Amino acid sequence: MVDIAEVNRMRWAARRGMLELDLLLEPFVNEHYAGLSERDRETFERLMTCQDQDLFAYLMQRGQPDDSELARMVEHIRLATGAPR
Repeated sequence: MVDIAEVNRMRWAARRGMLELDLLLEPFVNEHYAGLSERDRETFERLMTCQDQDLFAYLMQRGQPDDSELARMVEHIRLATGAPR
């Protein structure tokens, strides 16, 4: 069971300065974060430390993280939220 404080912390971390990111990240946290494995939750938390412009590039398929775990999480978010192809 994921602690509600952890979900709330990630909900806050997902609130970014770009509307496009907010439209993908906030619903992902609300609908999918609690169901992630501990490892995936840690990966998501690391992803939230990326700069907005990097996150935008990753989620819009204009770039890819060098870290394979972050790249896998980006793809998971894109699939779960129906991000545009």
